[in-house]
Amino acid sequence: MLIGEVARRSGVSARMLRHYESLGLVRPSGRTGSGYREYSGEDVRRIFHIESLRAVGLSLREIGRALDDPGFTPSALVDDLILRTRERIAAETELLTRLQRVRAADPAAWEDVLQVLALLRALGSTSAGTRQRAALASVDEVPVEALAQAALGEGDPYVAGALRWALSRSGGGAALLAEGLSSPVAAVRERAVRSLAEMPGREATARLRDALASPDAVVRGRAALALGAQGEAAAIPVLVDMIVAGRNDTDAADVLSVLAGDDAAADRIASLLAGRIGDEATGPPARGRLTQALAGIPGATASRALADLVGDGDRAVALTATYLLRLRGDG
Repeated sequence: MLIGEVARRSGVSARMLRHYESLGLVRPSGRTGSGYREYSGEDVRRIFHIESLRAVGLSLREIGRALDDPGFTPSALVDDLILRTRERIAAETELLTRLQRVRAADPAAWEDVLQVLALLRALGSTSAGTRQRAALASVDEVPVEALAQAALGEGDPYVAGALRWALSRSGGGAALLAEGLSSPVAAVRERAVRSLAEMPGREATARLRDALASPDAVVRGRAALALGAQGEAAAIPVLVDMIVAGRNDTDAADVLSVLAGDDAAADRIASLLAGRIGDEATGPPARGRLTQALAGIPGATASRALADLVGDGDRAVALTATYLLRLRGDG
């Protein structure tokens, strides 16, 4: 076959076939009497092999090595292709995300597009000051999705605070932040729950309620403190667990005292605290913390629980209960 027919059959231009020949990738098997290149069936098959390897991302140099080196093992090259492809996909995904955020900002003119792009670039800057200034820009200029993603990844405490402030002003981003609650990275989960805790609105509150069941104790604790401060009774069991574990136990006790604002709630909280004190699995330090937490709970149930502890075998618990009863005027 002459070059024109090969080009028609293979879909590779005659110019490219000549380029392949100049690189030594394809060597026509013969020449006609007039000196024209003549390709055999084997030559055509090699051309198809070259095109297949080009389609998966190999360079022409790599293709020549793959086809001509008898000792060539493709595994390392395939691994490198996979890595390059993943990097290209990541770059394209980042570009797509950025374009979607520009569209979400609903720019009216090219100046608006450039402003949004500049702020998005600033949020990804290596300079903490630049990131903080971008976070403090008008919420109308920075897409909420970008703020939420930045908040989940921000390690600088000052920039993180600015991002949470911006998110609380925007009133959006709760769904994206909630995705961070299931991140495999503990720091991301904590940033997510802290951001949700500072956001107003029913959606953020609903996400925090879901976080009470998180397997991460830090996430559960922060969600319980935030919800308890809002008067959410669903936080009570987690707050009691925090006192037992000695994790932010003082804050948890303070929030429980706020939640004990009516007789029913006070009786429930006092019963839970007393029940954990009487649990054989509760160690002495935890029993002491639980006894102290009863100090902030009003009502007869808490007073009876303290009275029962006056004769406790743990002297520290007994003395604490006696002191607290006197303060309440019950001793």
